[in-house]
Amino acid sequence: MAYVAGSSAGRNGTRPGPRGEDVPPAERTSLSARARDAVRQRIVDRRYPQGARLVEREVAEELRMSRVPVREALRALVGEGLLELLPHSGVRVRRLERADVEHLYEVWEPLAVQASRLAARRVARAAPEELPGTATLRSSLDRAEQAARADEGAREVAAHTAFHEDIVALSGNPMLARTMEQLSGQLQLLFGMREEPEHMRAQHAVMFRYIAAGDEESAAASTLLHVRDSRTVALRSLFDDA
Repeated sequence: MAYVAGSSAGRNGTRPGPRGEDVPPAERTSLSARARDAVRQRIVDRRYPQGARLVEREVAEELRMSRVPVREALRALVGEGLLELLPHSGVRVRRLERADVEHLYEVWEPLAVQASRLAARRVARAAPEELPGTATLRSSLDRAEQAARADEGAREVAAHTAFHEDIVALSGNPMLARTMEQLSGQLQLLFGMREEPEHMRAQHAVMFRYIAAGDEESAAASTLLHVRDSRTVALRSLFDDA
């Protein structure tokens, strides 16, 4: 896939200029974000399997977009670690090797623990009033449970990812949120590839209970247990660890 501009028809049936100059910057940014989300979702649900080469023109046609926002989206996903550049041109879906999973958990563990601690701290400081983020977190937990009961794996993965993202949002730390955003796609991909034992779903409920109670040390400890269990399950599911 060469990163050269194309002339695919736009979403309104019109053809952009050779470099998409007729698309205002704000709209191009919006289109790029939509393309990034669409490609990320296709990677997560494995419509684009690991190792698959993505051709810019074909992706643009599938998404009914010009190639400019798709090119920007693919570059962004390379930065997120979901895609990797090929030696000569183009990109492919990154294969998760054991070392990749190990490195991801080494980074995620302290960030997840700190997010839960900070979220519980904010809840405690706001008491007796409930922060809006607490209700959002409860909603993600409920959606995950409903999806699990309905055996809807993709919806459950999305809800589990949202649960962890909601904890970060509730922490109120924008730097932590920006850092975690870089891991979000890889975590969602990992969640979709491994099994989710019932005891790990129960751990989410425990984490929520401590966060909602404003108990920051118990929230941190329960999160540490959850992340370490998640790592064990991931390595067993993906690499047949005993």
